[in-house]
Amino acid sequence: MSDITAGSAARDPHRSGGHGHGGHGHGLFPATGHGKGGPASKFVTVAYGFWIFLLSDIIMFSAFFASFAVLSKATAGGPSGKELFELTRVAAQTGLLLTSSFTGGLAMLATHRRSVAATQFWLLVTGLLGAAFLFLEVQEFATMAHEQAGPSRSAFLSAFFALVGCHGTHVGLGLLWLGTMMAQLWVKGFRPDLLRRLHCFALFWHALDIIWIAIFTLVYLLGASP
Repeated sequence: MSDITAGSAARDPHRSGGHGHGGHGHGLFPATGHGKGGPASKFVTVAYGFWIFLLSDIIMFSAFFASFAVLSKATAGGPSGKELFELTRVAAQTGLLLTSSFTGGLAMLATHRRSVAATQFWLLVTGLLGAAFLFLEVQEFATMAHEQAGPSRSAFLSAFFALVGCHGTHVGLGLLWLGTMMAQLWVKGFRPDLLRRLHCFALFWHALDIIWIAIFTLVYLLGASP
């Protein structure tokens, strides 16, 4: 009987004092409270949280896309997309934004080399390309308003200005964010918190590219088709 009890205790350390080896809780799988790999780093948790923000932003844009799809034919006798959209200008905007995403990637590569000069240069190029994109968009809105095709003209134009204007607002805020980080990088260098912000900005900027490709295809190309 004693042999059976000893064998059972060997298989279940908690029966022999509840502490495993030596009674100090250092068994084969000690309970750390942080999972097998330990607690996640600050970089991982920040990136994960920012991904959640991006997903919520994409859900918002999905609602704008759905509204535009429903109202795209509701012109109320006013101009349609075929009459208003200039695909040459929109193609130039697309090229500018996609190129800015590429230069933003080069800036991130420069951060891995810890080169302040290269990072600042590519961030500056990214900002200039984004500003040029935004300038063309504002120019388009001003031209449409001058032609009496503002957001109050029809449900179609309301949905158009809401969707494209929301994307343009994101680009403008991204440029402010970019300028702030450039100033911080110049003063403070590659601090861990700034590296996390640069990584989040890269995710944000690439997401804007993806959304713009959807706008270019679903709004402009389909809207300008016969």
